[in-house]
Amino acid sequence: MHTKNDDPAVGGGRPPSRSKPAGLRSRQLTAHVLVAAWAVLALLAASAQQTLPVARWLAVHLFLLGAATTAIVVWSEHFAVAVLHAPLPDRRWSNARLVGVNAGAVSVLTGVWADLPVLTGAGCALLITAVTAHLVVLVRIGRRALGGRLAPIADYYRAAAAAMVIGAALGWIVATGKAGPGHSTGLELAHVHVMLLGWIGLPVLGTLFMLWPTVLGVRMAEHTARLARRVLALTGGGLAIAVAGLAAGWRPAAVLGIALYAAGVAGAVQLFARTVRTVRNRPAISPAAAWTLAAATGWLVLGVVVDLGLLVARPLSEMRDDIGSLVAVLLVGLVAQVLMGALIYLLPVVLAGGPRERAALRAVLERGWAPRLVVLNTGVALLALPLPGPVGTTGALLAGAAGAAFLAPVVGVLVRSGRDLLRAPERAGASRRPVLWGTAAGAVVTVLAVLVANSGGDPSGGARAAGPAGPVRATTRTVAVTLADLRIRPARIEVAAGTVLRLEVTNTNAQRHDLKVEDGPATPMLAKGSTRVLDLGPVTGNRRAWCTLPGHRAAGMTLDILVEGDAATDSSGHGGHTSAAADRGGPDLSADFSAGWRSRDADLAPAPGATVHQVELHAAHTTVEVAPGVKQQMWTFGGTAPGPTLHGRVGDVFEVTLVNDDPSMGHGIDFHAGSLAPDRPMRTIRPGERLVYRFRAEKAGAWLYHCSTAPMLQHMGNGMYGAVIIDPPGLAKVDRSYVLVSSELYLGTPGSTAQVTKMRQNAPDAWVFNGVANQYAKQPLKAKVAERVRFWVVAAGPSDGIAFHVVGTVFDTVYKEGGYLLTPDQPGGAQVLDLATAQGGFVEATFREAGHYAFVDHDMRHAESGAHGMVEVSD
Repeated sequence: MHTKNDDPAVGGGRPPSRSKPAGLRSRQLTAHVLVAAWAVLALLAASAQQTLPVARWLAVHLFLLGAATTAIVVWSEHFAVAVLHAPLPDRRWSNARLVGVNAGAVSVLTGVWADLPVLTGAGCALLITAVTAHLVVLVRIGRRALGGRLAPIADYYRAAAAAMVIGAALGWIVATGKAGPGHSTGLELAHVHVMLLGWIGLPVLGTLFMLWPTVLGVRMAEHTARLARRVLALTGGGLAIAVAGLAAGWRPAAVLGIALYAAGVAGAVQLFARTVRTVRNRPAISPAAAWTLAAATGWLVLGVVVDLGLLVARPLSEMRDDIGSLVAVLLVGLVAQVLMGALIYLLPVVLAGGPRERAALRAVLERGWAPRLVVLNTGVALLALPLPGPVGTTGALLAGAAGAAFLAPVVGVLVRSGRDLLRAPERAGASRRPVLWGTAAGAVVTVLAVLVANSGGDPSGGARAAGPAGPVRATTRTVAVTLADLRIRPARIEVAAGTVLRLEVTNTNAQRHDLKVEDGPATPMLAKGSTRVLDLGPVTGNRRAWCTLPGHRAAGMTLDILVEGDAATDSSGHGGHTSAAADRGGPDLSADFSAGWRSRDADLAPAPGATVHQVELHAAHTTVEVAPGVKQQMWTFGGTAPGPTLHGRVGDVFEVTLVNDDPSMGHGIDFHAGSLAPDRPMRTIRPGERLVYRFRAEKAGAWLYHCSTAPMLQHMGNGMYGAVIIDPPGLAKVDRSYVLVSSELYLGTPGSTAQVTKMRQNAPDAWVFNGVANQYAKQPLKAKVAERVRFWVVAAGPSDGIAFHVVGTVFDTVYKEGGYLLTPDQPGGAQVLDLATAQGGFVEATFREAGHYAFVDHDMRHAESGAHGMVEVSD
């Protein structure tokens, strides 16, 4: 097939008619107006990241779901007809599918932006329906077509449509939070891959087999069709394996799939490179399109290679941020440049009425292409490199400027073509349906533009408030707000009534935070250093803002917005209610536990013989009977509060895998028995993520471990603590060894204002051993006469220590904080093991006769409120 005619868009190289039917030109014009409008909106969203809620997500999806999807639906149908020599499908149904795609995109974008899951789901369903219908049309075109040597190209479009259906379904699951704990990261990665490499990547590769030699003005290689089939088998099959592996959380499958995809891309690129060598001294038909498409292909190759490297080097749970950066690079480097190159070459083909007009339109689109290409790819390179934030910002600005420089002539060409179409003589005989459809679609995009513009506030810096005398300009005030250390600074903002208030919110904490304004807007979860601007509009009454993470509002992470002179000002906040148990002064310790209840086993099992201990702890919410007849939701490690006791010897290595099964908040872990930099092992991990905490127990002692996520008062107070016992060298054998972890019990909804107030005032509902009040009074520990018993004790707090005492005994051994204070060979004895919060040790005693020996925290407030138990000694 020789492509000396530069018009494949109208039938695989056949000469164009000098005057295309008005209906066809009208549809092409309307479709490309939509593409341009979506691209402009994406550019506006990208430039409004400081003022627009979920701006980055919105910019990405405006471009991919809007501009790219519209272009793919239009061009894949057009090229399928051309390469298969098939008749055109019914234009009415083609228009209906395009309306469905754009309406679905609008619904998804609006649903996510406005936090309307039902609308998001409806939009995904509409997208899936429209693209499935598109797939059916592509299949039918193939069945009634004459076929041709380029027929394999149409298979790329069919595979891409199938990928889009899968991607939309995965996107709905991720956007609406249906994934559940432990699966969200894998499904999100699967969604990103199937959309970028499937819905975008496959039609790009397929079209380039035909378009690349066309823009170069050379003959297509003889074995192109055969190679196209092989490349599709590698890329399509590899993508299916990768998406399945990512969704299932199985990294080896994901690596294999992307490796196959990379092999397919490499095969295609080799053909493209050989095609360039055949050009010799002839200029390309469109140098601008050729260089732009070449740059896009280069970024595709680089993106796939980097993606493969990340999958090989990193666990899936740690890839979310890296993939986010890669998406930005592929979005601009690949998708935007493919769209630019295709539009440079194809817009004149489908909109022009003849060769002269086509050349004139192409000249407009190619004007200044070389510097634009350099600026754009420089910006993408700066985005791709792991350099400080300002460099990335510069890259984004360069890429945005290049994009704007391209959109300006595109809009000019579309306006010019629209005027020509309206003046054309054949207009009178043309169907009015395309015009009516274009008007409706334009209205949809206009509505979206209004939503986007309104969400960003008044760009002029002021606002108009209507009053009895008509519109007047209100005062605008912008306040910098910082989120850090479980505090919002400033904590109080006073404004005059009617002031238009804008909050510039920055998180300076390593932990993510957000800010929600009462009856108003909210930021997304902000990583460290991230900033968003909230536009509250005119403030006419007192309002409150807070971080929505569980417990953060109750911990004091709030902001009061007060109208000056408002008598209704209430700085006390929105208090919660206390539980019934707290109202009556604590649990009824004389009551019975539920049927089938069993106390926690306090026996310390012997240290395992291995020197490396591998443990997996799951952070989760667990309902526990914490006092007789009182059940409470606890935040737990391993499903218990306290968490499992770890036991080893000096020199042993502990490899602890923390898995965050909590669907609503982050958690971390801190082992006092290890000595290491806290930055990575003690970091907070998000729901569904995991980390490995490895430490060597170099010193003996009774050690505390606990959640390392702020506010630790709440995480520990709700049960996230445990003990690590490291035997001192030469530790003597005893008959029995028990572990008792002392702590406070705070009833009520975890993280509620009432519960956190009790924690901050150190007013627990009970004091407990091993997480349950009075449990060893109900089910005593056991011993026999003359047995030596060792009591390991750790004071978990989070606020109180302990004075551990066993009634009727004298301790002859006291070990505290890594050293012996008393041994049996000394003449003295001890009555109490006194431990401050987070300290640990052990005491030993021998029971001389049978009986019931109470053990207590000798602070009698604690003992009488649950911190007591019994040792039942028998003959």
